[in-house]
Parts: sequence; C-alpha cells; structure tokens
Amino acid sequence: MAFLGTETPDPAGDGGTDGCGLWAATAPPPPSCAALADDITADIAIVGAGYTGLSAALHAAQAGARVAVVEAGAIGQGGSGRNVGLVNAALWLMPDALEARLGPDHGPRLLAALAEGPAQVWKIVRRHGIDCEARPAGTLHCAPDDAGAAALRARHAQWQRRGAAVELLDAEATALRTGAHGFRAALFDPRAGTIQPLAYARGLAAAALSAGAQIFTDSPATGITPQSGGGWRVATPDGSVKARALILAGNTYGTGAAAGLRAHQSVLPYFNIATEPLPDALRAQVLPGGEGAWDTAKILTSFRMDARGRLVLGSVGALGAMDRSAHRAWARRRLAQLFPALADVPFESAWFGRIGTTPDALPRFCAHGPGAWSISGFNGRGIAPGTVFGAMLARLALGETGPEAIPLPLHDGPPPPDPLRFLREPFWRVGAALWHLADARRW
Repeated sequence: MAFLGTETPDPAGDGGTDGCGLWAATAPPPPSCAALADDITADIAIVGAGYTGLSAALHAAQAGARVAVVEAGAIGQGGSGRNVGLVNAALWLMPDALEARLGPDHGPRLLAALAEGPAQVWKIVRRHGIDCEARPAGTLHCAPDDAGAAALRARHAQWQRRGAAVELLDAEATALRTGAHGFRAALFDPRAGTIQPLAYARGLAAAALSAGAQIFTDSPATGITPQSGGGWRVATPDGSVKARALILAGNTYGTGAAAGLRAHQSVLPYFNIATEPLPDALRAQVLPGGEGAWDTAKILTSFRMDARGRLVLGSVGALGAMDRSAHRAWARRRLAQLFPALADVPFESAWFGRIGTTPDALPRFCAHGPGAWSISGFNGRGIAPGTVFGAMLARLALGETGPEAIPLPLHDGPPPPDPLRFLREPFWRVGAALWHLADARRW
C-alpha cells in the first residue's frame, strides 16, 4: 500500500523517550504497559499512543470494541509529551481563512467541532479523574506591535460573528492579565486553557485501559499489510495485531512501517525552557488569572505557568549542539524583557519537539485502504484537535459513521508529499537560531 514507509525521520534531532523535560519530571507515572509479544486479534488496531490514537482507543473501547494500540516507544513520547500545553479552540488559521480554504460544507463544520475541542478535553479530564493540572482559565493571544494588534482585531471580529465569547483587551488590560511588558493588545479566549500535556496523554491511556483497550509500548510497527479476507495485520518485532479496522496516529513521529504520514508535513522545531518554581510574591505577578499565552510574532514566544509556579517560556527552534546556546541566551533576555523581576530566576529544565505543518495549515484526512484511516498535520494545535479527531476516527472505525462525517476533505491514499519540506526545515531551524542570536544581543 502507498502509505507504508521505511523512513525513520529525526529532522529536529529531538531524540527518543527522554526528551519530554519538565513534563516527564512532574507527570504522574504512566500506566503499566509492556511490548507486544504475541499474535493477537482485535476489532481496531491503532498505531501511535499520542492524543489522537489514545482518544480513538478510549472512545472505541467505551463503545465495546476490542482495541489494540501499538506504540514504538513510550506513551506520549512524541509531540503529546513535549508541547507547551495550551488547549486551544480551532486552528492557527483565522476562521474566515479556514472556511475559504475548506468551503461551505467542511469549513463551518470543522470550526464548530474544534471550537468545542477544549470543552471535550475538560469533560474527559473530569469524567476519568485525570491528574494533569487542567486549568480551563482561557488563553491570551498577545500582540507586540501594531500589525499584531490589527490581526487580533480581525480574529476577534471573525469569532464574534460566529458567536464566540472572545474578548479583545487593550494594552493596559493586557499588562494586568499577563504581568508582562510590551504588549499592545491581547485576545482572550475563555474556551481555552492549559494542561500538563504528558500527564494528559498518560491519563488518556489509563482511561482507555480501564475501558478495556490494550496498549503495547516499545512495539514499533515493522509491517502493515492488508489481509486477503479483509482487515489488516500490524507486525511488531515480537508479535502482531490482526484487526478489521486500522487507525494510523503516529503523525510526524511515526517510524518504520508507520512513517508514511511524515512526508506531507514540514517539521517546525519548538523548544520550551522552564524556570525554577517562583516565590509566591513573583508568582502572583505573572499570569495571575492562570491563562496560557503566546504572541503574534513570526518567531513567536509562548509562556505559561505550571501548577508548581514554574514559568515555561517557549519559541521556535531546536536545542541541538549548534543552536542550544543561542536559544538559551534568547530565553534569558526575553524573560527579562517581559518580566524584569524574573531576570535572575534560574532555569530548571529545557526540552524540544516537532510541530508538523502542512502547506495550507490544514490537517489531512486519509483513507489508506478499506477500513484504514488517519488524520494528521495539526500545525501546532494537537491537544484539543487530537482529542476531537481521535473520537471521530473511533466512530468511523466502529462503522457508526461514514467518511462524510469527518469535516475534512478525504484523500484516497496518503496526501501528496510537501516538496519544499527539505528546504523549509533547515531554513526554519537555522533561521530561528539566527533570529534568537540577534535578538539576544539586541536586548
């Protein structure tokens, strides 16, 4: 089949299972799982234990299906365990642009589904008692300049036309809500919030296991083949799963036979650096309402607090041997610029991962053969969309809905590769390092 691949990409150089930084240090332990060591059968086989795969496993198992998840490494070791932890509504695209690109059928349905994405996350967290620092306090999209403020005004107007209760804040209100210097406006979205991302992934896994799903870690898919009588066989080094339906959920971290979803995306590296826990007096000055935040700059800055009072600062870039020092220097200067009182607070941990981006900033929905499906390419919005799309894929694999229920165009087979990814990826990585090097020296 066309989606099968042998590529084992590591374009960001972010390594294996130990790259989740602060999140790995503070998340509750994962549920006990072992490698697949037998030949088993299931109704649905899922490749990848990130948000999409685990949400699909949870929803399918709750419906009574026999579900088997195979994961090449550990639960949430990819983007699900490395991201900032912002639970956002919808995608990066403005609502009008999304509808223009998807058309009058898919566009409004996708916006409506993803607008409810954070609410679905909060509901799952409450229902299953997931210990993941969930804080539905909203997010602040901040503008550091006039162009950013104009973009926020446009986004605000577009969401208001669709009935969303977003709020546009002026510079004074933004300073009060963020505690930061230099922003001219912010868009507050009360639907959104923050989460401990790896803890959420592990909690999804525990909930899926409790519902009856099987999850096998350290079990890379070495072969994925259609069966002559229908269904699929997923081979791993020491076992296999035969199932009538298949969901591919590895996204850019898929390896071996599951690497085929990588080619249609360009990888944008993204790092986070966390301070030590702040003293109470300083903690009260930074995001006192508990929102998560990021700005409108091309090389953006994100910032949020964790439950123990650490400020987590992030931006575009990797933390390899050649670019680590530039990004750490930038982080120190950026922290001092935004929050002068934190200028000397030590950093405690740093980590990075990958954002899978598509040329039009939209996810891809693919049929890889009878009963085999994937949705990939979340463009930096993995938590809520991954949860929503996982539930949709579960209903599709169960036969409860057809492909028309997914609010995305259907690709018959994998989407076309992004021909410019080999240019974009080194450009982004080197460009981010140079930008941060210049910024660090300028401030």
